[in-house]
Amino acid sequence: MSYIEGADRTEVLLFPEALDDYITPENPVRFIDAFISSLDLGELGFTRATPAATGRPAYAPADLLKLYLYGYLNRVRSSRLLEREAARNVEVMWLLGKLTPDFKTIADFRKDNLAAIKRVCRRVHASLQKA
Repeated sequence: MSYIEGADRTEVLLFPEALDDYITPENPVRFIDAFISSLDLGELGFTRATPAATGRPAYAPADLLKLYLYGYLNRVRSSRLLEREAARNVEVMWLLGKLTPDFKTIADFRKDNLAAIKRVCRRVHASLQKA
C-alpha cells in the first residue's frame, strides 16, 4: 500500500483568474469590506480621510482600517504580523486589493486614529449583537 502524495512542486498549475474566486460568499472578510465601506470615516474622526492634493499619495484610511479590523477579529494584533499577513494571506490580499503596507504605516495609523478605531469597534460589536 502506498502513501497519500502531494502534488509535484514543479508542475504547472492553472489558478483561478480572479482573486475573488478564492473568497467564498460567506467569508467574514466580505462583511469587513462591506461594513467599512458603509462608514463615513471623516465623520468618525479619522485623519487623512480626505486625500491631500500634493505630495506622495497615502494609503486610504479605509484600507488600513480593514486590515486592522481583520487583525482584531483574527487575534493578529502586531503591526509586523499584520504586514506579514498582507503579503501572504489570500483573505487579506482580497480585502486590501493586494496592497502591502509596511509595519510602520500600520502602527502609525493605529497611533494616529486610536479614538476613531475605538468608535468603529463599538459599531462592529453593536452590529454583531443585532445579528
